[in-house]
Amino acid sequence: MVNTSTAAGLIGVVLLARHGDSTTYYQDPTTYNATQAYITPLGEQQEFELGSFLRDTYLNPDSPSFIQNISTDVVDVNQLAVRADAGGGNGILNSAYALLQGLYPSTQKSEITLANGTKVLPPLGGYQYVPVQSLEYWQSPSLTSWMDCEYFQLHLTRLYASSSFINMSTTAAPFLTALKPYLGGVSNNFTNMIYDYVNVQYTYNQTYYKTLPPTFLEQARYYADWVQSNVFTDSAPSSIGQIAIRTLLPEVFWALGNMTKSSNRVKMNIQEVDYKPFISLFNVTNATLTNPEIAGIPNYASVVALELSQDSQGQYEVSMKFKNGTQDSQFRQLEMFGNTSITLDSFIQQLFTTTINST
Repeated sequence: MVNTSTAAGLIGVVLLARHGDSTTYYQDPTTYNATQAYITPLGEQQEFELGSFLRDTYLNPDSPSFIQNISTDVVDVNQLAVRADAGGGNGILNSAYALLQGLYPSTQKSEITLANGTKVLPPLGGYQYVPVQSLEYWQSPSLTSWMDCEYFQLHLTRLYASSSFINMSTTAAPFLTALKPYLGGVSNNFTNMIYDYVNVQYTYNQTYYKTLPPTFLEQARYYADWVQSNVFTDSAPSSIGQIAIRTLLPEVFWALGNMTKSSNRVKMNIQEVDYKPFISLFNVTNATLTNPEIAGIPNYASVVALELSQDSQGQYEVSMKFKNGTQDSQFRQLEMFGNTSITLDSFIQQLFTTTINST
């Protein structure tokens, strides 16, 4: 089914989606290169539910956020552009596939009729196969631009030597000492992403779940949020700490700009990524000034939506919304530069000097 009304609804949307729950992985705190991690059945379900939520939001003709002229039941692959980080154990790439299963689930309507009259239904009850462009960082670093970046590594060195980092490390020291017996040999250095290990064990290890002292998981998350918020932000929008979003913004500009053209067919642009671009995006758009609670690590299967609409004067506008994983049942409206929506031209103009267009 295709809705042909243009009286209401959105022109299109660019989505940044975080991967689902995954196995333990280690990030080198001096480079942020990571070991392999794999999506879990829990993560697959989280992503499927996210896809279902996005379907209800953007593919439901009764939704105020319905995307004009988009195919609602049988996918038109020309209307979707999907990219995913293919590094590690394909946890992010497989998250994209799980999300798409929820966005365009199996349907009998995908049945086709051959020239000889034979009817053919795709496998699994009409499974819909949506192409995903998988990217290794060496092919296109836009999704993982901090990897092997010497300037980012210098940023880490400066951060770890800063008075604010040293002071917070001192504050965290008693907790990190108390946590050490529960880390299975993982370093309890303040620079280390210990929350990931604690969270995985707490989720899947029943003995660990029963013995981890109260508040330890929450404290590990608090310090992880603080560290990551400082690693992936910086004092200025064009500084290297913002690199996670700076290399993604050209794709965002291109996608939104193309959606304004009559020849364009893409209605939904999906970037399946790690948590890092979320932190940088919220910082460079000043979203954390009005919503400081979003400054930390977004939960698994979180999503940012940059919605493109047209006002009564025909002006294209961009609005940013955020759903923090399964913690949120609906989108929350965020402000960019103090406004709930800004013109597309203003959006590009205010962020243009932030972008990195090539390596």
